[in-house]
Amino acid sequence: MEKYPSHMENIPRLNRVAGQIEGIKKMIEDGRYCPEIIAQLRAVRSAVKAVESNILHKHLQHCVAQSFASAEDKEKKIEELKMLFDKYND
Repeated sequence: MEKYPSHMENIPRLNRVAGQIEGIKKMIEDGRYCPEIIAQLRAVRSAVKAVESNILHKHLQHCVAQSFASAEDKEKKIEELKMLFDKYND
């Protein structure tokens, strides 16, 4: 089994996010209406959160589940998850 899971399936979504960011930059350069820019920024935020969720889901399925084979590893992963949730609780 691989040490870390692959997250390559997120690359197309991240490419779309990069395109959205370029579009937002153009909107700003073109002096577009503020609410239109904000709507696009919210769409980017939503897309990034979806990637984050996908990666967290895979982390739970692969890395955390794999750690349950060892009591020591299990405790380390639980602490790691607590720190992740504390740090990124938004």
